[in-house]
Amino acid sequence: MTALTLSTAGAATLRADALVVGVAKGAKGPVVAPGAEPVDAAFDGKLAAVLDALGASGADGEVTKLAAPAGLKVPVVIAVGLGDAPEDGASYDEELLRKAAGSAARALHGAKKAGFALPVEDASAVTAIAEGALLGAYAFTAYQGGEKKDGKNGKQPLAEVALLGAKPRDKEQKAAAERAKIVAAEVNIARDLVNTPPNDLNPEAFAAVAQATAKELGIKVQVLDDKALLKGGYGGIMGVGRGSEAPPRLVKLAYTHPKAEKHLAFVGKGITYDSGGISLKPAGHNETMKCDMAGAAAVFSAVVAAARLGLEVNVTGWLALAENMPSGSATRPGDVLRMYSGKTVEVLNTDAEGRLVLADALTKASEENPDAIVDVATLTGAMVFALGNRTFGVMANDDAFRTSLHEIAEEVGEASWPMPLPADMRKGMDSPTADIANMGERMGGGLVAGLFLKEFVGEGITWAHLDIAGPAFHEGAPYGYTPKGGTGSAVRTLVRLAERTASGDLG
Repeated sequence: MTALTLSTAGAATLRADALVVGVAKGAKGPVVAPGAEPVDAAFDGKLAAVLDALGASGADGEVTKLAAPAGLKVPVVIAVGLGDAPEDGASYDEELLRKAAGSAARALHGAKKAGFALPVEDASAVTAIAEGALLGAYAFTAYQGGEKKDGKNGKQPLAEVALLGAKPRDKEQKAAAERAKIVAAEVNIARDLVNTPPNDLNPEAFAAVAQATAKELGIKVQVLDDKALLKGGYGGIMGVGRGSEAPPRLVKLAYTHPKAEKHLAFVGKGITYDSGGISLKPAGHNETMKCDMAGAAAVFSAVVAAARLGLEVNVTGWLALAENMPSGSATRPGDVLRMYSGKTVEVLNTDAEGRLVLADALTKASEENPDAIVDVATLTGAMVFALGNRTFGVMANDDAFRTSLHEIAEEVGEASWPMPLPADMRKGMDSPTADIANMGERMGGGLVAGLFLKEFVGEGITWAHLDIAGPAFHEGAPYGYTPKGGTGSAVRTLVRLAERTASGDLG
């Protein structure tokens, strides 16, 4: 994990491998951002002109490396774009700061220490820059040979971030940095889980990770194995997992605080590998299906973050873990499953399995009558078609809660969009054989899946569903603080929801 310090050193005196400064887009060319004044002075006040000559504009995501001039204690200066320069008196956008810090950290893989002299006006800016740098410094190298981990080849992440311009003795800024460390660490753990190959992370292995972490932090943990699930009547989880030699698990993680007045339940889809089952996915659609447990990873990390932050709210996480495989014992299209709720479901497509494991977990979570339930899942390709690869959908049985979650996601820098649950689409899931089918209308499939889940939420309980199928796993080139592979989508949203709830604002 990359170390983070609030440094008292000045930009001109810091000894490090590189110094990161901000540059914005001005009306007549690049503009040097606050925090970079000593660096500009070392360039005789011509840093903006030098960057302009090199073709830099200050655009969002732009990274320009310069040899440091005399007067600085670093060999390299990295100028990162902050987008359009804010109007007089306005602050730099926090998400742009976060992305700029992430871009710089990615460019510094292999370095031991770098100073970040970006605009720091308050604790919120400290949070944004610290999170961006720590998330951008992420690298998944667990399965790469020792020679490939050599920092000279850029595989090892930046070892230390020295954040300049902050006030180390300021309580708010110090707390912001500590929070950023915890949140970024848990996002990166979620990324590790998503990136781990399915031969090493099956339901039993995931449950073991949860148990070990819970023991360290004093979080109560309960694991239901396949025998307990069968005895308990968890037909959805067992129906999905029975085709695999790696049996399913349902994991409960309970963080409690003695002063808590509210209780949140987070439910995560944890399909550790999704072949589609008997409704087998075609080639080109199954290579990245180790990521189908990203919802459970997000829930796990959010509960751990709440515990590490000591939030005054009770948070229970439910990880519905299974592997969806075809075999002689696998669920067939046309089979009927009796769910934990007692409802029966006709399985028309075994590749619509996530909603089946979530249904059982939602029913179980509802038994504790929490103040709100939020489920997180890489649930439908339809949501990706609707919103693209970088935005998750938010559905809920309460419009105000849906709006609140959307605002929270935007606040922490996670792109989201509120989606409806049209009542008229429920009829498409009517089954002549069972209480409900696991498929409905083809158009608007992401909404159909949300309507299915709603059927299994306890009466009177506020509930929301986050479909993170698009942003959970990034297959393109890294950008900002987003790496290739697992992204840790929804962790920051869940943590912020828990923080708001602890402060009395559930939404």
